[in-house]
Amino acid sequence: MAERRRVLLIGLDCAPPELVFEQLRAELPNLSRLMDGGLWGPLESSIPAITVPAWMTGLTSKDPGELGIYGFRNRADHSYDKLSMATSELVREDTVWDILGRAGKRSVVVAVPPAFPPKPINGSLVGCFLTPSIQSQYTYPPSLRDEIAQLVGEYLVDVPNFRTDDKEYIRRACHEMTEKRFKVIRHLIRNRDWDLFGFVEIGVDRMHHGFWKDHDATHPRHDPGSPYRSAIRDYYKMLDEQVGSVLELVGPETTVIVASDHGAKKMDGGICINEWLIGQDKLTLESRPAELTPFAKLSVDWSKTVAWGDGGYYGRLFMNVKGREPDGTIAPADYERVRDEIAEGLRAIPGPDGRALGTRVYKPEQIYRSVRNVAPDLVVYFGDLDWRSVGSVGHGSVYTFENDTGPDDANHAQQGIFILYEGNGRRGGPTPGLRLIDLGPTILDLLDEPVPGDMQGRVITARPNPPSPFPEGKGGMAPIAPPPF
Repeated sequence: MAERRRVLLIGLDCAPPELVFEQLRAELPNLSRLMDGGLWGPLESSIPAITVPAWMTGLTSKDPGELGIYGFRNRADHSYDKLSMATSELVREDTVWDILGRAGKRSVVVAVPPAFPPKPINGSLVGCFLTPSIQSQYTYPPSLRDEIAQLVGEYLVDVPNFRTDDKEYIRRACHEMTEKRFKVIRHLIRNRDWDLFGFVEIGVDRMHHGFWKDHDATHPRHDPGSPYRSAIRDYYKMLDEQVGSVLELVGPETTVIVASDHGAKKMDGGICINEWLIGQDKLTLESRPAELTPFAKLSVDWSKTVAWGDGGYYGRLFMNVKGREPDGTIAPADYERVRDEIAEGLRAIPGPDGRALGTRVYKPEQIYRSVRNVAPDLVVYFGDLDWRSVGSVGHGSVYTFENDTGPDDANHAQQGIFILYEGNGRRGGPTPGLRLIDLGPTILDLLDEPVPGDMQGRVITARPNPPSPFPEGKGGMAPIAPPPF
């Protein structure tokens, strides 16, 4: 066992290159040591740069369109109100541990989203933050749940209600959750046979959303006197110590990968996508609400509605097409013309100061190899993710500076992190062109397994990669500029 090649994947959800590679590097000795002895660089996320589907984009090497997963909530069909929530059952493509399992190799997978309900694997699996409760069966095999309870007591899959102004609660809960998770990880590393050990720590993401304005002096709501101005820094230092405690348990036969699914950045505010559509006569309500109202609770006159939008870290624009939606208003022959018109309008929305926001708008078929299930008609990065999409109505403006789903300081960023440490003296140093979609092929190659031909990614090595077999903008790569319409 000590001689065979193994891979340890350390997933730090939402970790941005600006923090890990620059601002905090000197205070993160264990991550810095991996960088010093390996290759590293910013990691291009999926579009959208969202936890689900991003981790599965990496670990199946299939883009969100091919996965048919576009976020935590997805349209289940072309009706107006039926949504399906992200679960492991939505993932129909092989993950790297599925492929390894068929080859007789064993994996331990902890909290890699979406991992509820737990699927059987050749090894052990612990559910992710989507687990509704630790009272549910969230492990495979089922006996592992009791083993975890005996080890740490009440295991935390997430920080409940992390969108709150109770900063002390967020800080305390994130530290407790992370410390318990790493205790479970160390236990499983010692007591399970594995070829691949992969885990994701969601606490990084929760700390960013809770404390980014305290940390980032450029944040529009930054308070230099905040008692929590070092909360993110202190968490990363604790996290680095936990990473070090895991690295002590593996030998030179283990290649270590550190990756994040996306980065983080300050959130300047929100663009009220449905307020804008109402103002453009593209969305018609039977009555305007007297108070702030989620879109799902609005009375929409679908017979007069052209399009509607969804809120979140990125915008999803849906069109009301005849023969597709129940009360469609757009003739199929007019679909592209209307879609281009809306896309141009979204890109032209200025900021409150009248300056261009730099919004990016994508057509799914332009960025995905295939488009499965019910995709948005347009994917929108307001202000290139400096602004989030707000779906509720009643703001009285296209702009809002209060998040309608609770306090939130940060948006997601397109660039995450990647570190590859082989421990054999090979050093790649700073490496450009790294992509999340290349994660799966890289893991398989490190474990001497052939990469399936339908994987979109390439093997990451210290040597230059060959050209991608997919056109620019395909296979999980973000176009450098917004596609022309």
